[in-house]
Amino acid sequence: MRNSVSIALGLSMLMATGAAAIAAPLQLAQNQPTIIIAPTAPPAPREEVVPPPPSTPTTMVWETGHWAWINGNWAWVHGQYVARPTPQAVWTPGHWVQEADGWTWIEGRWN
Repeated sequence: MRNSVSIALGLSMLMATGAAAIAAPLQLAQNQPTIIIAPTAPPAPREEVVPPPPSTPTTMVWETGHWAWINGNWAWVHGQYVARPTPQAVWTPGHWVQEADGWTWIEGRWN
């Protein structure tokens, strides 16, 4: 009886460990950025009128609008104010880069 309990406990621990090991790569895969490749160069950027900043301008940064490749078409994504993650954070805007197989979108990020 004692061996049966030990084996059952060991198997349940192994299954729990195995499930965690399988779940971890899935979690990592979900955090990977989506790679977007467009076959043509994006149109010229649109001129945007930047509205006055919100009431807390030191915590907000203007994120410039940009062209996005969506379902085989170029679509303009309007600029917006975004909150800084820390007071010292500096926003590096996203941009398109020409490569051998088309134009690749590089996501903006905080530095």
